[in-house]
Amino acid sequence: MATIADFIIRLKKKKFYDGQIVHCENLPPSLARYGELETALSPILQRILSVHRLGPLYTHQTQAVNLIRSGDNVVVCTSSASGKSMCYNLPVMQSMLEEKQACAFYLFPTKALAQDQLGKIKHLFSPDVLPVNEFDTYDGDTPTEDRAGIRRTARLILTNPDMLHVSILQNHRTWSRFLRNLRYVVVDEAHIYRGVFGSHVALILRRLRRLCAAYGSVPQFILCSATIDNPEEHAESLTGLSFFVVDDDGSPKGGKDFVLWNPPLIDTANGTRRSANAESSDLFSSLIGDGIRSICFTRTRRLAELIADYVRKKLSDNASSYASRVKTYRAGYTAGERRRIEQELSCGALMGVVATNALELGVDIGDLDATVITGYPGTISSTWQQSGRSGRRDTRSLSFLIGLDNPLDQYLMRHPQYFFGQSYENVTLNPTNPYIMGAHLLCAAWERALGSSDARYFGNTMLAEVQALAKDGLLCERREHYYLSPTLSYPAGEVSIRSASGTNFALTDGRNGKILEVLDSFHAFTQAHSGAVYLHQGESYVVAEFDLLGKTIKVVPNTDAYYTVSKEITDVRVLRVHKEKALGAIKVYLGEVDVSLDVVGYKKKKLYTEEILGEELLTLPTQRFSTIGLWFDIPQKARERISLGELDFDGGLHATEHATIGILPLFAMCDRNDIGGLSTPLHPDTGASQIFIYDACPGGVGITEKGFELISELWDATLTMVNECQCHDGCPSCIQSPKCGNNNQPLDKQAALILLEELKTRTSTL
Repeated sequence: MATIADFIIRLKKKKFYDGQIVHCENLPPSLARYGELETALSPILQRILSVHRLGPLYTHQTQAVNLIRSGDNVVVCTSSASGKSMCYNLPVMQSMLEEKQACAFYLFPTKALAQDQLGKIKHLFSPDVLPVNEFDTYDGDTPTEDRAGIRRTARLILTNPDMLHVSILQNHRTWSRFLRNLRYVVVDEAHIYRGVFGSHVALILRRLRRLCAAYGSVPQFILCSATIDNPEEHAESLTGLSFFVVDDDGSPKGGKDFVLWNPPLIDTANGTRRSANAESSDLFSSLIGDGIRSICFTRTRRLAELIADYVRKKLSDNASSYASRVKTYRAGYTAGERRRIEQELSCGALMGVVATNALELGVDIGDLDATVITGYPGTISSTWQQSGRSGRRDTRSLSFLIGLDNPLDQYLMRHPQYFFGQSYENVTLNPTNPYIMGAHLLCAAWERALGSSDARYFGNTMLAEVQALAKDGLLCERREHYYLSPTLSYPAGEVSIRSASGTNFALTDGRNGKILEVLDSFHAFTQAHSGAVYLHQGESYVVAEFDLLGKTIKVVPNTDAYYTVSKEITDVRVLRVHKEKALGAIKVYLGEVDVSLDVVGYKKKKLYTEEILGEELLTLPTQRFSTIGLWFDIPQKARERISLGELDFDGGLHATEHATIGILPLFAMCDRNDIGGLSTPLHPDTGASQIFIYDACPGGVGITEKGFELISELWDATLTMVNECQCHDGCPSCIQSPKCGNNNQPLDKQAALILLEELKTRTSTL
């Protein structure tokens, strides 16, 4: 394989190179650091570590094992490929040897991860520690005829939050042996549990703890996460328990060259850049052609297929022996297909793979030399997860991050120090969200009657929520306990743990009627309306039928290379103020708001080039929900300067709203679609010009709380991003929004700059 330095030199001589490398960060290698266990492991485990050359243990592994064996709840927060699984496998297996009845749950966000870990456990610990009948996966793929036997004999169950929610907890009596002896609950990839999904999982874990207590067990919790800024806070929010953080990563690193690659401008005035997908194809084919084994991450299965086809065609011209050794990988493949590709990667049979984020998580794919990331994945944490899929302990690796045409990507392209020098994002969730908590209290009441003592699991707001459910006739009170109303049956079946709304739509495959997902009404209207292209596990579908009365959405496979973006019109009303703070003369507010949303149409955009192919109108009923939002006053000085310059004040407000929403994911781990906004020159509830930003789900999940906390930093980053964009009047990289219901009119970039400058000036003088 060519050296990285040689490859970069040759890359700059390629025809497609036009100064795209805007920064190259040289991350130095680091040597392994080892620790000592306070109490020796059993001879069996010591022999396993020796035979498989898994020792000595790194500092973070020994610290985690020591804490866990002393009875503490632990969250391990270290880099990819740092050996996090040994942090929980060793103490769990030690417990299995010492206590023949001990049981453990391992929770993973995907079935593929559970299968991967099952294989490792079988390879390392069976039959010496666990006979084959004492551990297994238990998920939607588990044959019905096998489930009773697993419940009867298994001591280690590998499952996911969905199965825990709809099957295990709701049928806890059949799991009584397991729950009575449950000693450990391992939550792997814990950073995945954020927003609405994380809030649901937090309540599922509280329901688990409550049932364990009823059966006489108090399990320890072990969480493993990619590096995030608030691991202790996140672990405590997710489980309701106190945690020790283990983040002193002692694993060795081979060093990495991390390149920020910005597609060249092809129209400076309008800020239009060459397609990031075309850049990705050129880069990936160059890497493979040079014999550099690589992985390319992209957003969708269709894009993965397009890029892989392009690369194979290009390689057939100048490196034909490699052309057949490039494949795609996605969640839509069968388990057998995925295992085959993973094995081909691991053994070196494949030179490269183009993947959706299905391979971002810790499935073992062996050693690769380079990573191409097509577009910022949305968080610093996910970017490092994807980058970490390449690299060996003793060999340097190479990663490329290709910038898309949006504010977040372009900010990072121009400010590499933010990515490489800044702390990671905060993970936010909200288990007290009334829409989500109410649903899980009904599930909990089905499992076991609710009483006032259950507030230790569900928090101080539980009693008010229970009383509200009783008032609505969903719970019945008897002798100071609340029981599920006889009119309800099996409430877990009605609760989608990826939805915050009580009104759900079933997304079905039009070919066979199979339910693919359950969507809340907000996401159904904004992402799965008639004609929308909807992504499910990396697969692209087109909505063929949207049945508003029947609450069903029928989709068929999308064979065309385009995607859709909805156009929305929003109104926001203030319900109550929770907090306010003064930054100089400017007041910033946080509170409950009522959002009215109309989806008025959608745009079709070509996948590979982002070209707009057309627009369609929609007529859908208004969606209304209450959520948490922030809003702030507009400096009088800004108004005066905008008027003096004969600029458009309304356009400045609108542009500032778009830009601020585009930058907020820098500070809170979320997707752009998790946030909504509104700007108005005169709001009826405040009597003033206002910009609102709100969580785009009923009840909120903590995103705007983080924005309220860091509002000064948010304004500063937004000003920098808009000021540095080279376009004349605004573009998708700064102030335009693809979802704007007003076709990005009016927008005034210069007025937005004045407004942001005055916001910064007022706060910087404090």
